[in-house]
Amino acid sequence: MAELLSVQVQIPKYLGHILSSGVSDCVENGIKEKTCTSYLAKHKPVDIKFINLNYFAKNGHSAKGKKAILRNISGKFKSGDLTAIMGPSGAGKSSLMNILAGYRTRNVTGSVLVQNSERDLRTFRKMSCYIMQDDELLPHLTVEEAMMCSANLKLDEKLLVHEKREMVSEILETLSLSDVKRTRTCNLSGGQRKRLSIALELVNNPPVMFFDEPTSGLDSVSCFQCVSLLKKLAEGGRTIICTIHQPSAKLFEMFDHLYLLVDGQCIYRGTIRALLPYFEKQGLKCPNYHNPADYVIEVAAGDYGYDKIQHLIQALNNGQCEPFQEEFNSQYPSMGSHSDPQPSCENSVCVTQSSRETLQNSGHSPGADNSNRCCNNNKATDNSVTQPHRTCCFPDCRAQRNLPVDQEYHTFNTSCVTQFRILFIRTFMNIVRDSMLTRLRLVSHLGVGILIGLLYLGIGDEASKVYNNAGFLFLSMLFLMFTALMPTVLTFPLEMTVFVREHLNYWYSLKAYYMAKMMADMPFQIIFSLVYGSIVYWMTAQPTDFVRFVMFLTLSTQTSLVSQSLGLLIGSATSVQVAVFLGPVSAIPVLLFSGYFVNFDTIPTYLQWVSYISYVRYAFEGTLQAIYGLDRGNLHCDENFCIFQQGTDVLEKLDVENAKFYIDFIVLCAFFVVLRGACYLVLRWRVKSQR
Repeated sequence: MAELLSVQVQIPKYLGHILSSGVSDCVENGIKEKTCTSYLAKHKPVDIKFINLNYFAKNGHSAKGKKAILRNISGKFKSGDLTAIMGPSGAGKSSLMNILAGYRTRNVTGSVLVQNSERDLRTFRKMSCYIMQDDELLPHLTVEEAMMCSANLKLDEKLLVHEKREMVSEILETLSLSDVKRTRTCNLSGGQRKRLSIALELVNNPPVMFFDEPTSGLDSVSCFQCVSLLKKLAEGGRTIICTIHQPSAKLFEMFDHLYLLVDGQCIYRGTIRALLPYFEKQGLKCPNYHNPADYVIEVAAGDYGYDKIQHLIQALNNGQCEPFQEEFNSQYPSMGSHSDPQPSCENSVCVTQSSRETLQNSGHSPGADNSNRCCNNNKATDNSVTQPHRTCCFPDCRAQRNLPVDQEYHTFNTSCVTQFRILFIRTFMNIVRDSMLTRLRLVSHLGVGILIGLLYLGIGDEASKVYNNAGFLFLSMLFLMFTALMPTVLTFPLEMTVFVREHLNYWYSLKAYYMAKMMADMPFQIIFSLVYGSIVYWMTAQPTDFVRFVMFLTLSTQTSLVSQSLGLLIGSATSVQVAVFLGPVSAIPVLLFSGYFVNFDTIPTYLQWVSYISYVRYAFEGTLQAIYGLDRGNLHCDENFCIFQQGTDVLEKLDVENAKFYIDFIVLCAFFVVLRGACYLVLRWRVKSQR
């Protein structure tokens, strides 16, 4: 467990030192921190192009009514650029992002090209990642445990463990997370959670990264750190695309490319530095000392007249935007954020031109052999952007060590068995560390078991208290049902967001996740049921027969497992709010037709079928057979006359004399299998519905 989810290696941090294993140190301006990762997979730069893209959504409750969200838009997002998709609310920013990322494929027309070839969705999803607005993380894992879990799932199994550990350490140092690597994710700040979400996807170095509102909910300092990190990632040759809502002027100028949407149509696509000159040519001059980002949003919102918006749309469709930018760039080549010296990366040591002298003076001069370069053609950034942040060009030396570099294939990097093993350990650790889910469940089974045992103390062999004993058996099944149903109904929908993000980003298969989730929680549910059953069975003085005791525990455990399966099904199909309502409501018919409140013969004929789908009925029948069946014989009677003399009298009175224990056992097993299978199918449907 520790080998899978922990990191014990500390990497030296002195300048210019190259480890014998081939790991490189990277330096900028004398900062003694590792700033490049040498174990990241190598990918070719990827450009994305979309042509005549249209997207229609259902309009209201009408089956025929459709609303156009995107209207015949085109564009191209290049590798090495930090691209912002902006626009007022309802402009279609998230829809465009979801379509480009492959999360939405229905009601979409047009072409999406990757490297000038028609996009293969599975291949593209393999080489890209989507980091959503809400940073959904498993709360009870530490930062390094989450990173090692990501590395073990996303990297090739042939990669050595120590290489994964070193890679994780380098990424955490690069993203300034080394100081909190022992901290649980639930205790991280907003900026740290955002950087951890990026770090988790950076493990396999995807060439295309999508970000939905990466600065949402962050303060100004965290926003700047987040956008600076995205800028560095783009400089490493990646295609970084993000939606952003009203950035400050300082953040806005850090972007390389802008795609501005208004009501599903594009009014500007191009560089940031040519934006205001182009708008001015179209008769829209930004006031002095006005945030350009606010100004373009005001224009897009119609504050300067809707005729101006139509004019901008018409000008772009007529091909005025791109020629203007080419002319502007030729007239002002020195303007912009790319005028600083380019970083040079040689011998896996990444330095800027200004820090090259620092290396040479320290006796660690980079070699001149260009064949050993690990990163090339990276854009330099403006000094106002890079200070005091580190240069992050993320070189790749895997090819020099004869390690696989092509990750663009359809299958997962790890086998289903490995995925199951890692996910099982991760889920098991989350359950153990969740005091509300685990400790409270244990305390409740102990406390309620003792309370019920004291309430029904010593009634198991009393002939005059048969009805009370039957009430105890039914109450036990009721308690086990709710304690297994409700926690699962409440917690599983919260984990669904993490599962959807990781699965759609190609971490693991649905089968591996579902099996790990099912197997990790099952031992706890079984142990809690055995603890409760052992307490109440002996305190209530049930027959001192080991076979009967095992039969009672078996059905008690099965009842809790079937209830947990029902909770998984409800939780996987609905949201938290709906699940909280459906959980208790679904239990009502199960209890009404269990045979305790109304006998089967008393139930109206047209409702008797409901009794057959009440799993509590079979559990109740089975426990009555375990306690009063199997030729139990005479019951103890302290009175002159007792209605129930033998165990068979009890079974006849409760209308279960023809019930068979093994049939009840088999039916409960069938309920378990059917509900678990239905849950798996619902999860598959939920994953497909996300697209």
